[in-house]
Amino acid sequence: MIRCLAPIALALSLGAAFAQDDPPPTSEPPGLMERGVEMFLRGLMEEMAPTMRDMEEALRDLQPQAQKLMEMIGDFRNYEMPEMLPNGDILIRRKPPALPPAPPPGGEVEL
Repeated sequence: MIRCLAPIALALSLGAAFAQDDPPPTSEPPGLMERGVEMFLRGLMEEMAPTMRDMEEALRDLQPQAQKLMEMIGDFRNYEMPEMLPNGDILIRRKPPALPPAPPPGGEVEL
């Protein structure tokens, strides 16, 4: 899940980076290529701003469910690679524990 959310978080942080003020003026005016790239990026950010806001709201709404899922799963290293069955089902098996289970307290085993 974290792998899915990382690119989205990166995209949201890039939006904030592009929204910052212009760099201080230099002694040399910007060239035609620099102005063209700047205009392109500004237009792209203006066009993408509503979509980015919607995505941010959706991620904010999804955060509690993602937290619950992460608590249920724990560490991803405890699971095998997903396996697709011929009928289309996907199995994600839990790896066997490295140590045998601890005996119950009191030394008695309930049968």
